[in-house]
Amino acid sequence: MNIEGNKVTVTKSQKETYEFLSDLKNFEQLMPASIQKFEVDGDSFLFGLKGMPEIRLILKEKTEYSNITLGAASSKLDFELIADITELDMNSSKVQLHFNGKFNAMMAMMVKRPLNSFIVALTDNLQKV
Repeated sequence: MNIEGNKVTVTKSQKETYEFLSDLKNFEQLMPASIQKFEVDGDSFLFGLKGMPEIRLILKEKTEYSNITLGAASSKLDFELIADITELDMNSSKVQLHFNGKFNAMMAMMVKRPLNSFIVALTDNLQKV
């Protein structure tokens, strides 16, 4: 299951946006209003949203200034959250979030709507930083 977020403009340079997203503590600012738990531990963070199980994301891969890939820590949920960052000019960049998950058909049907909402919230909040 693949979900692509909208491309949004961030009023930070490509380098600043990359550094912001590389600091996992900053993801707390991007979380939806329904966040109930957020804890950073090294190269991972745990978050819980109202009505959803807690999820731990691990920093899997970084390509300097252009890409950050987070992955699920649990083998029960196999997915990645990818941020692609492109430069617009010296003071702004464009970011698009991608969610790639390997779920069975039943699970995909259950999580598609909440995941779409989650990606929209992350993207909207990223635009505001």
